[in-house]
Amino acid sequence: MAFASLGLSKALVRAAAEQRYTSPTPIQSRAIPAILDGRDLLAAAQTGTGKTAAFTLPLLHCLVKAGQTKNRPQPGRAPRALVLVPTRELAAQVGESIRVYGRHTETRAAVVFGGVGLKPQVEALRRGIDLLVATPGRLLDLVGQRHANLTKIDFFVLDEADRMLDLGFIHDIQRILRLLPKVRQNLLFSATFSEDIRELAAGFLHNPLCIDVAPRNAPAELVNQCVYHVPKAGKQFLLAHFLRQGHWGQTLVFTRTKYGADRLANQLGRSGFQVSVIHGNKSQTARTRALSDFKANRVQVLVATDIAARGLDIHQLPHVVNYELPDVPSDYIHRIGRTGRAGVCGEALSLVCTDEALKLGGIERLLGRKLPAYPAPADIVSAGKAEPAAPAAPPRRRLPNGRRHTTRVS
Repeated sequence: MAFASLGLSKALVRAAAEQRYTSPTPIQSRAIPAILDGRDLLAAAQTGTGKTAAFTLPLLHCLVKAGQTKNRPQPGRAPRALVLVPTRELAAQVGESIRVYGRHTETRAAVVFGGVGLKPQVEALRRGIDLLVATPGRLLDLVGQRHANLTKIDFFVLDEADRMLDLGFIHDIQRILRLLPKVRQNLLFSATFSEDIRELAAGFLHNPLCIDVAPRNAPAELVNQCVYHVPKAGKQFLLAHFLRQGHWGQTLVFTRTKYGADRLANQLGRSGFQVSVIHGNKSQTARTRALSDFKANRVQVLVATDIAARGLDIHQLPHVVNYELPDVPSDYIHRIGRTGRAGVCGEALSLVCTDEALKLGGIERLLGRKLPAYPAPADIVSAGKAEPAAPAAPPRRRLPNGRRHTTRVS
């Protein structure tokens, strides 16, 4: 099957061909015709299988076909399509996909997210747009200040819908839904959907078509996964060994906490590696620079929390390392999905200490199989015995009311 057979306009097929995409992936071949037919959609597919193109291409087609992108300029034109995403990095990436696929159309899009100044985003909205990509918090800020108008939305997309609909986002999602027209097309895309999420999504989907192009919660097939059992104190030494002796190229390393990400990055930096860091406490400028340096191969290692586990597309990334296992088993699938993308094989290693046995068990139950496991080379991790002890708990100070206060680092 070719993109030209899906019913997309010649301009969009041309843009896809320029990206060397000639045949649609399974999620694209099933989702694009359904969206063009006006169906609500609940679509699940493995990471790295082209979900972004599966909704951006038909959205662009529908907007152009309806004539929404003609008769320029129209200052203040309200958007007809809204794509909601959980992170700033994913918002920027979806915006870039829209720019690339829509380059031969007159579609105008804007991307809004927090951590940066409002003024450029407000100016983009004032110029008039067809499609808006946003994170929930910044979108609600713009609506509250009457800079964003959601009353004309015909197409509503939740990307990474399982994360968007969890307890951390559900209240913002509900507020946004109340601002949208009742008659609209709804599209939910993600790599993982729990039964609870499916039931919740059913509350605002209308006779949806459910698409599962792979077993639920399945990782990408091109990712070779394994586990190394290693003492906690030896993890940094084993990782440095793999980076140096394995002649690894770019490597994305996941930690559970922001503090852990900074600490590991400092340790690797002292060992001579070029390292960048991404987590929620970094400014947006710093996060953008870190990701740009990593994608441009100016640094070898990117240490990140789960903020980088969703949607980021890093071309031919060869290695992902779980330095610490995630608390939520499905996040493991999203983490390792940063490699093994677009038909290119990848490696995913997990460094697991005794304290993480239960987390590993949860991941293996989700996968439905045991992961290949190996003991860490004793001569490598023995250096960890000399590692300084973990820092003591933060000092407790007495508050004026007599209670004690402990500063928590997350």
